[in-house]
Amino acid sequence: MKVLDLQCAQGHGFEGWFGSEEDFQSQQSRALVQCPLCGDASISKKLSVPRLNLSRASAPESSDRAERSEQSDKALAVAGPQDADMAKRWMEIGRHLMANTTDVGQNFAEEARKIHYGEAPERGIRGQTSAREARELMEEGIGVLPFALPEALKGPLQ
Repeated sequence: MKVLDLQCAQGHGFEGWFGSEEDFQSQQSRALVQCPLCGDASISKKLSVPRLNLSRASAPESSDRAERSEQSDKALAVAGPQDADMAKRWMEIGRHLMANTTDVGQNFAEEARKIHYGEAPERGIRGQTSAREARELMEEGIGVLPFALPEALKGPLQ
């Protein structure tokens, strides 16, 4: 199993698990690797330090190398949890939206207008619309919240 540190074009960092480097390359070439936060398929590998599990019987590290390793671990501990916490919260918001809204697909603008003007029952909806249509809805006084739903929430979760 190959664990890679990945990043989308928007700067969101995340981890990906692949059977091999070839598996990662194959999935990336078919745009199957996407950011769990924004769905961006422009993914690049970040530099990462390999983890080596050496037996305790090996020679002890020099104090200089041990100190550098400890500093590196501290730096990772500062950066990692923030990204992980943001990703966790983003997924929680996405799950809440999925559970409490109706997917109207490409009919979002039309359905939002029907609800706003009392032609359809009031309820939370989600769907797709263009930036121009979203702007027009807002100009009409219809509340719209653009939200990139993570692709991971659109299918079954493991």
